Amino acid sequence: MTRLGVNIDHIATLRNARGEFHPNPLKAARLAIKYGADSITIHLREDRRHITDRDLFNIRKIKKIPINLEMATTSEMLNIALKYKPNFVCIVPEKRKEITTEGGLDLHRNKKKLIKILKKLNKKKIRTSLFINPNISDVILSKNLGAKCVELHTGKIANKIKKKQRYLNELNKIKKCAKKATINGLEVHVGHGIDYKTAKILKKIYEIKEFNIGHFIIGESIFNGFKTTIKKFIQIIR
Repeated sequence: MTRLGVNIDHIATLRNARGEFHPNPLKAARLAIKYGADSITIHLREDRRHITDRDLFNIRKIKKIPINLEMATTSEMLNIALKYKPNFVCIVPEKRKEITTEGGLDLHRNKKKLIKILKKLNKKKIRTSLFINPNISDVILSKNLGAKCVELHTGKIANKIKKKQRYLNELNKIKKCAKKATINGLEVHVGHGIDYKTAKILKKIYEIKEFNIGHFIIGESIFNGFKTTIKKFIQIIR
């Protein structure tokens, strides 16, 4: 059964806009699981622009909430992951000035760091994933580096679908990468920019085992409610 991970970063963004305590990311995490999500994704950025260490601590205390921690390739983040032991870790690229993650990891540039981080996380039985662009060479290298999963960056296809542009070329890249990853023993996840239309298109790729969706869920919830939005995605992907 295809899984849904709900990213709650922007619950924290909204809270931080007032520097207060509401809305509470922990409450969002509890409700997302209650409404049928399989896991909660949080990106603990180096600048702590949304999720904070306290959020990670509070959510991690609730053992029935599976956590997917997105993190950069830094010693600080590795130490935090080893300390809190989230269920899953997805290693992502991170630039201080970017508004959101702009693409997949540069695997070649970060090869030594990634081997070290993946080895330590795998040893602690934390499921590891690399956030990569949908190209075959990155899929193969992800396997060689020691990752257990790959999360394919879907930002490009999502933007084309939203703008009603031709997207078949991007879809074929994702299909080929998903097939190659599965053949090589890597579990396939997708994330970034996914809305209802994109999810309906991607769900036809049977190799995809997990959708991680955040910004659209939080935004759509303003109009139609958190529960309704989560359940609609579950209905689409399953």
